Amino acid sequence: MKKTQKDQLHKKALILSYVTVGYNVLEGTASILSGVFAGSIALIGFGLDSFIESLSGGVMIWRFSQGTQISQEEEERIEKKATRLVAYTFFILGAYVLYESIKKLVVSEIPEPSLIGIIIAVVSLVLMPILYFVKIKTASALGSSSLIADAKETLACTLLSAALLVGLGLNYLAGIWQADPIVGVIIVVFLFREGYEILNEND
Repeated sequence: MKKTQKDQLHKKALILSYVTVGYNVLEGTASILSGVFAGSIALIGFGLDSFIESLSGGVMIWRFSQGTQISQEEEERIEKKATRLVAYTFFILGAYVLYESIKKLVVSEIPEPSLIGIIIAVVSLVLMPILYFVKIKTASALGSSSLIADAKETLACTLLSAALLVGLGLNYLAGIWQADPIVGVIIVVFLFREGYEILNEND
């Protein structure tokens, strides 16, 4: 790969990482404020999820801010460390989602119907898949396992948005509040599996 092409891909990866963190911070803030206003535990939990997910983007900012002037050996070392750190964010996010889901089911924390929450989930469902595919394409061109892992984190955000939409939607339309935590538990399996596989592939 030519130096200029690699520089451009690094810059693109860095921009994608800033977009990821920026969007998750905005999404998290909007979700928590909306959740507090509507009294929706599901929305507040989703907002906290967004802040946890921004950790992965933060790792990518660190990874690609190193530039391309470092040696091949140093870049490989940084790449491996970044991949490992992103894998850990899957476990952090999975543990949090599992805790929230079980707590909601055990103590029957019923989320309030929230049209604003549904809108936030729909916006995320539209934007996150686009960001995921652009990251995958960039990661493949760079041969970056850490950016591929981060793209999977973005996919996880998409799944959590779907869970929020299912939970809030069914509660809003039919009063079925259990859907959100049940879907959350299913997503935890995906999160832990992905984190485990990323760590194994990085050994």
